[in-house]
Amino acid sequence: MAAAPPLVVDLDGTLIYSDSLLEGCMQLWRSEPFRIAFLPFWLLRGRAGFKAEIANRVSLDASLLPYNQPLIEHLREQRRHGPVVLCTAADHRFAQAVADHLNLFDDVMATAGAVNLKGHNKAHALVARYGKGGFDYAGNDTPDLAVFAQARRAITVNPSAALKRRFAEVHNREDGPSGNSESPWFAHWRALRPYQWVKNLLVYVPLLAVFNRSKASALIPATIAFVAFCMIASSVYLLNDLLDLRSDRLHPRKRTRPLAAGSLPIVNGLLLIPLLLLGGFALAVSVSWLFVGVMAGYLLLTVGYTFWLKRVPLLDTLMLAGLYTLRILAGAAAISVVPSVWLLSFSMFLFLSLALAKRHSELMELQASVTAESIPGREYRAGDLMVLISQGSASGYSAVLVLALYIDSDAVRAQYRHPEIIWLICPLVLYWINKLWLNSQRREIYDEPIVWAMRNRVSRGIALVSVLLLLVARWL
Repeated sequence: MAAAPPLVVDLDGTLIYSDSLLEGCMQLWRSEPFRIAFLPFWLLRGRAGFKAEIANRVSLDASLLPYNQPLIEHLREQRRHGPVVLCTAADHRFAQAVADHLNLFDDVMATAGAVNLKGHNKAHALVARYGKGGFDYAGNDTPDLAVFAQARRAITVNPSAALKRRFAEVHNREDGPSGNSESPWFAHWRALRPYQWVKNLLVYVPLLAVFNRSKASALIPATIAFVAFCMIASSVYLLNDLLDLRSDRLHPRKRTRPLAAGSLPIVNGLLLIPLLLLGGFALAVSVSWLFVGVMAGYLLLTVGYTFWLKRVPLLDTLMLAGLYTLRILAGAAAISVVPSVWLLSFSMFLFLSLALAKRHSELMELQASVTAESIPGREYRAGDLMVLISQGSASGYSAVLVLALYIDSDAVRAQYRHPEIIWLICPLVLYWINKLWLNSQRREIYDEPIVWAMRNRVSRGIALVSVLLLLVARWL
């Protein structure tokens, strides 16, 4: 029985759900952020030269790429009947790393020297090696049309929207195994991490602290500030996910994030970041220039946290606590009020406890799922659990102490008719702190602690009772 013609497979977008060149760029940005300034100059060398510059500086970890597993299984089956070839415009070092990892291909053709092996260049190379109609080809985008025209069979895998519009040009087309079924729109939505927007409700805290009928109109700038904060925060989440592709893929839950899983193209994430920043700061300008300044400070701090500070143990949790507290400062700036020192002190201690609980829950989850000794992308180790518990509990108790001192202050006596009622909030907060750390120790916190608090019925109940006690103490 004669062997079947070679089955030639593209890499980017076909064999993997991502783009190997952009993966390399993100890895370079992560390790040498200032090297990005050289990208325009490397582009002057042409696409092949540009790819070579990236491959010279990073080693692609092929084991962590988001592979199209149904296609891989199909290729293993097809290999029983004929050779399977990897043919890609990626740099030959990246292509060889993938081939070595999969141990699947009989031959590898990739970009080397001055020729970018894409579109017509790829078609000419394949025809020169196998003859016109002497091979089958699996691809996913419009540059593959030139190759489809020379192939015996055209197999479309994860076809791009542009390729779908031109399906009529591919007369020998058949659908290949795609595997990725997530809606592109839903992938974009998930990448914004909308569940994290719960944290941005903290911008309303200064308004609640001073709310009365005369302050009702301040609800509008506070709401605009909330939306602006969500947009700017989501841009930073995208940046964080782009730079943490490797560590996210090692994480038991973060590996399902759209960028890490490949359901959202890297280029789309790169485009969304400036769009969200422009929209967020446009809204911020409509609130006040003071609010713009606070948001600029938040952006600088979060970028610093993303690139460097989150890998410094303990300093990272202080930064997280500061970023939570900055949301309260942003809310105060939006409605032009001066936040209470008591409120800021209480917030800093409380949020530090939450930040430490976040790291503690990540370590607990890591212990339960893998054998690694540290959190991917962080410098915490399994032996740090007791340190995190002691520091987090102490910080939470300090927040309760600040609250107790505040209740006994002249400011409370001036605002509340029955300040003694507010004392009942102290044991409620104390119970909540203890519950937070007990649940973390039991591996029952899977989200960020503040998100967990919003979803937890006991936490919501304590918050509701606390608000009712404040209202009774003020108006009874």
